[in-house]
Amino acid sequence: MSNKGQSANGGGAAPGRARKDTESAADQGKDEKSMRAQASRYPDIQSAARFPIKLPVAVKGQAGDQSAETENISANGVLFQMDSDMPVGSMVDFTISFPADVVGSDNDVRVDCRGRVVRNYAAEGRRGVGVVIDEYRFQR
Repeated sequence: MSNKGQSANGGGAAPGRARKDTESAADQGKDEKSMRAQASRYPDIQSAARFPIKLPVAVKGQAGDQSAETENISANGVLFQMDSDMPVGSMVDFTISFPADVVGSDNDVRVDCRGRVVRNYAAEGRRGVGVVIDEYRFQR
């Protein structure tokens, strides 16, 4: 019998993706479980590619109007840095300003957004706030 098409680890992995001999099946199962748990923690905002871009944000939250700066943006949401806490689950309205020279326009382009906070954390004396964008509207 031929074992053509089977990998060196017994045929369980795709060619070129053989499991390392030092990694046990139990370790591999733990790693996969850990990755699934981490990925499922924030599925709303982590299912799209993120673009690291710093833009000014005007935030209208329960605590009033505040200034913030984006850390990264995706098709589903935004992560921004601000000075105060926003509780997970709270609704937030915010406006992101895109400079005219970046978007190829004569004027800055503003995007008015409504979303919900899905995570927050402390970082370098500021708060990181992850928001899923539920609605948006471009303004010129």
